[in-house]
Amino acid sequence: MDIRRAKEEILHTVRAYLAKDAKGNYEIPLLSQRPILLIGPPGIGKTAVVSQVAEELGVNLVSYSITHHTRQSAIGLPFIEHRTYGGEEVAVTEYTMSEIIASLYDTSERTGIREGILFLDEINCVSETLAPALLQFLQEKIFGTHKMPEGWILVTAGNPPAYNKSVREFDIVTLDRMRKLSVDADYGVWRGYAVQRGVHPAVLAYLDLRPEQFYRVETGVEGKNFVTARGWEDLSLMIRASEKLGLPVDEVVIGSYLQHVETAKDFAAYYELWLRYEAEYRVEDILAGTVPPTVYAKAQAAPFDERTSIVLMVTDKLCRQFAAVNAADPADETAPNGTAVEAQLEHAFDFVEAAYGRDQELILFLTELSMRREAQTFLMAYPCERYYDYAAKYLSSDARTELQEDILANL
Repeated sequence: MDIRRAKEEILHTVRAYLAKDAKGNYEIPLLSQRPILLIGPPGIGKTAVVSQVAEELGVNLVSYSITHHTRQSAIGLPFIEHRTYGGEEVAVTEYTMSEIIASLYDTSERTGIREGILFLDEINCVSETLAPALLQFLQEKIFGTHKMPEGWILVTAGNPPAYNKSVREFDIVTLDRMRKLSVDADYGVWRGYAVQRGVHPAVLAYLDLRPEQFYRVETGVEGKNFVTARGWEDLSLMIRASEKLGLPVDEVVIGSYLQHVETAKDFAAYYELWLRYEAEYRVEDILAGTVPPTVYAKAQAAPFDERTSIVLMVTDKLCRQFAAVNAADPADETAPNGTAVEAQLEHAFDFVEAAYGRDQELILFLTELSMRREAQTFLMAYPCERYYDYAAKYLSSDARTELQEDILANL
């Protein structure tokens, strides 16, 4: 399944586990609540979706990488307790509370919320010394002598053996007590997430043209060659920062994030093209409505990949303006002017219509605006007649309506 479907399954599972009967007892008792096991390649968003589920349900989230724990920190430290059995005093080994279990109580006390998700990452890379205690925890929700509090749901994640030499195979007895969800890398699903995260348009434009480069893991003579979703997102952040500071982004920089030689070289060449397009088309002129006739002629004659790049450049610049207006304090006289940005949107439509007509580039422009939360928030405050007319004609209303309802609910 893709990561979006995995999120739905986690969301539904947590809701079911937190459901209570008329007496206030959980419909599914703690011991019968199977932990979720997300298995999928690194960097596809397993941690992110668990965080999103916790936020959407309004419950706590405590997250650990199990590889950072020793047996002592997980189950607690031993101490001697003296007891009397049959009139005879004996010394008994007890344990302090597990650091992990204690953190659940601490979080509930701090937030006042008694329910939450405990997320244990890299679950199948546990050390030899910790493995028996972890298996007991997965099966019985107990670390040492302390039980996980009711209202807390256990979600775990790990990578398949192909991606990590430290992976341990769980036996059937353990797997039979878990809900295993196998997740695959899917660019189409990740793209929706990437748009909301503000991933650099050069990354999106490149992957739109070459989706096969989104996720690659290969073994060569010099070891692993790989590129992951996390690599693309982190590279995007570096590109944003470098552009702001005027720093170069060359093949060396790109290759440190995209550790697949072919992909890094290919994207580096594309990014050089992207910078050339930026210089030639000048998005500032497009949004100001001062585009020279030569630029229109160039845009009309451009190949598909160049057209796609320009539309995404324009959309990205607009959305950054939208975000600034949305976040502005109305009392701040230096805040961005919404009416001025509204005019920039009209100029963007002028350019797309004049350069490309009502072809696929217009649909791409509309789709990008419809997917971006900051654009939809802005359009609710500054309605654009052309956007709504075109969207009604070319786009399905379901996704747009759902996004607008979500925005209204969070205002």
